[in-house]
Amino acid sequence: MLPKKPAETSVQLNELIRNRWSPRAYSDRMVSREDLVAVLEAARWAASCNNMQPWRYIVTTRDDATEHQRMVECLKPGNQEWAPTAPILMIALANLKRPNEDENRHAFYDTGAASALLTLEAMARGLCVRQMAGIEVDKVRETFAVPDDYGVVAGIALGYQGEPESLPAQRQEQETAPRARNPLSDMIFTGTFGNSSPLVS
Repeated sequence: MLPKKPAETSVQLNELIRNRWSPRAYSDRMVSREDLVAVLEAARWAASCNNMQPWRYIVTTRDDATEHQRMVECLKPGNQEWAPTAPILMIALANLKRPNEDENRHAFYDTGAASALLTLEAMARGLCVRQMAGIEVDKVRETFAVPDDYGVVAGIALGYQGEPESLPAQRQEQETAPRARNPLSDMIFTGTFGNSSPLVS
């Protein structure tokens, strides 16, 4: 049975948010072009500083085995253990420059916001997403000819959830382990940094 891991939240949240998690196990079922374009369209409509929309995505699908493998080879070894099964692999990039060539210090933040919308649209369509910090940044730049003024942000796997048993043994326990988060009192402050807000105390 495919694991479901709804968040145990302190207040009632939208079901897409409660049910979002980051599986490593993917089935070999392909994602339709319609669904893939839809999740990318969701990213397009994210908010951004001055509407600069700094996000870019390099997308590979398992339909093109050569390109898909090139993407796999840009991942850290731990992600290469499971990611080849995902039918869609992407790299999120961020334009680090404003139109006037000044630094856009919000570029990574805005790209993360776009990827969050991508994830929620994927969830709404019955798909799963795992975002990956474990990527070889220099390898991404070399493989996909990424310009110097773009930051390499993260890898993204997209597809239908698969059986935990398809993973290496050491990953199966992680796949079924309960989710956990730090309490709001550790992250919401009033007055000074570190002073827990009475809103959440």
